[in-house]
Amino acid sequence: MRRLAALLVCFGLNGSVSAQDGVSGRADGLPLTRAESSGYTETERFDDAVDLLGRLERLDDRMHLTTFGYSVEGRALPLVVYGDVEGADAPSVRASSRLRVFVMANIHAGEVCGKDAMLALLRDLVAVGRPAWADSVVLLVAPIYNADGNERISLYNRPRQHGPVAGMGRRENAQDLDLNRDHMKLASPEARSLVRLMNDYDPHVVVDLHTTNGSQHGYHITYAAPMHPGTDPGVVDLLRSDWLPDVTRRFKARTGWDLYYYGNLPFRGAQAGWYTFDHRPRFNTNYVGLRNRIAILSEAYAYAPFRERVLATRAFVDEIVAYAHRNSSRIRAVVQAADRSPVAGLTQGVRAKMVAGDRPADILLGSVQTVRNPYSGETMFEMTDERRIQTMPEYGTFEATESVTAPAVYLVPRSLRRVVDLLHDHGIRVDEVAAPTGPLERFRIDSTRTAARPFQGVSEREVFGTWQIADGGLPNEEWVAVSIDQPLGRLAVQLLEPRSDDGFANWAVVDERAIDGGWYPVLRRPVAPAR
Repeated sequence: MRRLAALLVCFGLNGSVSAQDGVSGRADGLPLTRAESSGYTETERFDDAVDLLGRLERLDDRMHLTTFGYSVEGRALPLVVYGDVEGADAPSVRASSRLRVFVMANIHAGEVCGKDAMLALLRDLVAVGRPAWADSVVLLVAPIYNADGNERISLYNRPRQHGPVAGMGRRENAQDLDLNRDHMKLASPEARSLVRLMNDYDPHVVVDLHTTNGSQHGYHITYAAPMHPGTDPGVVDLLRSDWLPDVTRRFKARTGWDLYYYGNLPFRGAQAGWYTFDHRPRFNTNYVGLRNRIAILSEAYAYAPFRERVLATRAFVDEIVAYAHRNSSRIRAVVQAADRSPVAGLTQGVRAKMVAGDRPADILLGSVQTVRNPYSGETMFEMTDERRIQTMPEYGTFEATESVTAPAVYLVPRSLRRVVDLLHDHGIRVDEVAAPTGPLERFRIDSTRTAARPFQGVSEREVFGTWQIADGGLPNEEWVAVSIDQPLGRLAVQLLEPRSDDGFANWAVVDERAIDGGWYPVLRRPVAPAR
């Protein structure tokens, strides 16, 4: 009965939600998604999604369809802009005074509920509109980011996940890269396209839609704020102290379902607890946070039936955007304050560890039953109505294990063409300099350690050593300067510091110059001491 009541709310049969699950879509002649028309046995294919979006654009002057880049196999990645703007291009969107909220789905193309939820949401915006949203928010939606992975449908992808039973795409793109590990090295055209979108449209808020793996719990959605300890505190505080608690209360009242911070039960004999994911900015949510923007990770529960995952994700995004509408001025102020906040001279963590909270948390656990996929015969897990609370340590945040004082400027040899190009690609301002001046520091490399196995096509490297005063003898190079007092200063530190666990040294971008007993090729100019 509890599950039926929640579905009735999501269907809009109690008046709280309109045009969900195709109920009003049939009445007003608007197209259904493939998930809806198949009874949630199938998920949307790329061409069908683009066709549906094109049909919606022709029905509503507020709906604008464009593209923001390309996949490995040349598919143009669709972007929908909904709001009172002149067009879908970045200048038109940024000319508006409205808050920009970007929702992206299908970064892992086996985790499809976000894609199908966002297609239905856009359809229903055409059906019933949201004039209140349009007054304060421009909504940008990329419903099918990993387009190539989406088309690699198989009944055997994510077999334990509860549907769609007719198959889903795969996690990786056509290069076999995980796009949610590619935000720093930008090795895929998809990641480069996404970062270009962030530079061009500069969304204030980014929502990233996923589906969980593994642990059996009692939440239909788990969520996360940026995890990197170098994130502007105002960004994290807004999410943890107000936005996410507000959405949690409203979502529960609306659906009857529970939300909580993302976590997993321990693996491989670790201490009992509720463990979050990773702090490194290779992950989208953490990367966006280091860009001084609001980032929210959504993870629908893999063992909830596909229909429920779609509805829960839809309701979660609905509440996020509704909060953004009610608090647009406050959100904009937090983002602007983060951009203005000087980073040079601040302590910035470059390596970190997960830490437990001050007190144990009451975690809602659940159970699953095994069912068979009727087409593949494989075992799937389906959540039951069983719920129990278990009190345990919550490892939900990170603290720095190694930090640096952010310098005033980094100096990069122009000959490191790949480094300079990637800085430009990330949107970091790079200035011309005649020659290095002032007191400078060089990083003396004592040793390096390379991972035994490649990860995402790269043998990651850890560089050991110390920063030292540069007493002349600098390489005869042409240089460019990266000032840290710019909006992307926090990101620049993580990219350029040799000890960063997710920077250019780690990803072997400067690998040919970072050799045992040598010097790291990037210099830095420390902040002048106060007089």
